[in-house]
Amino acid sequence: MQRCARAGGWSSPDEVTGEGLVRWFSEQSWAAETRRSHRNTHRAFWSWWVGTGRGDVNHAEALPAVKATAGIPRPVDDMSYQAALRDAAPRVRLILRCAAEVGLRRAEIAQIHRRDLIQDLTGWSLIVHGKGGRPRVVPLPSGLASAIREQVERFGWLLPGDDAGHLSPRYVGKLAARALPEDWTLHGLRHRFATRAYALDRDVFTVQQLLGHASPATTRRYVALDTTGMRSTVERAAA
Repeated sequence: MQRCARAGGWSSPDEVTGEGLVRWFSEQSWAAETRRSHRNTHRAFWSWWVGTGRGDVNHAEALPAVKATAGIPRPVDDMSYQAALRDAAPRVRLILRCAAEVGLRRAEIAQIHRRDLIQDLTGWSLIVHGKGGRPRVVPLPSGLASAIREQVERFGWLLPGDDAGHLSPRYVGKLAARALPEDWTLHGLRHRFATRAYALDRDVFTVQQLLGHASPATTRRYVALDTTGMRSTVERAAA
C-alpha cells in the first residue's frame, strides 16, 4: 500500500480514485500471481476503509479480476543449494536453511525472535508470524533449532537490523539471492521444501499447514512431482 501511495503521488487515501488504481496497476509488469496478490491486498484494505466508516467508496472494486495461474514449481536443485550453503556467511546460511528446511518466507525469517521458540516433549518448534497476520507453529529439525537458538540467545532477533530491530524482508531476500547460484531466489528454496516434504508421505494438507497456505490449491503450485516415470516413457519412446 505504501508503494502504491508513493507511486501514485497520494498523500492520503481520500485522494485515491478507482481510475487511478487501475492506471497504476496497468503500468506494472507483474507476473499474474503478483498482480493477484496486490489486488487482494487492495480489496482487503478498501473493504476495511469503507467498513469502518473512513470512506464511502471501495476503490478496489474498479480493479479487474485476475485469474489464478497453474504455476510451475521450481525447487532449487541439490547442487545449487549445497554450493550456496558452503560459501555463505553464517547469517546467510541460517536464512537459506530456514527456507529450505522448514519452508519459511523471507518476512517470516526476518521476524524470528527468541520469544518465538517453544519447546515441548518432542523438541523445539517456532511460532511463525505468517502472511496476513496468521501465526502458525512449525516444528524445527534439531540441527536448525540449535543454530537458531544460539543466534537468538545472543541477539534476541535471529537477524538484528534497522527494521523494527531486525533485517527487512526485502534485504533478507536480497542476501539469499546473492548467495544462490544463477537466478535462484529464496522462494525457490520454499519450493524445494514443499517438494521434498510432499514426497515423504504425499500429504498435501500437512505441507499446506507447514507453508501457511490458506488453500491446498496454492500448495500444489509449489510441489514438483516426481517425473521418473514420464522420463522413462520418453526415453523408451525415443529409442
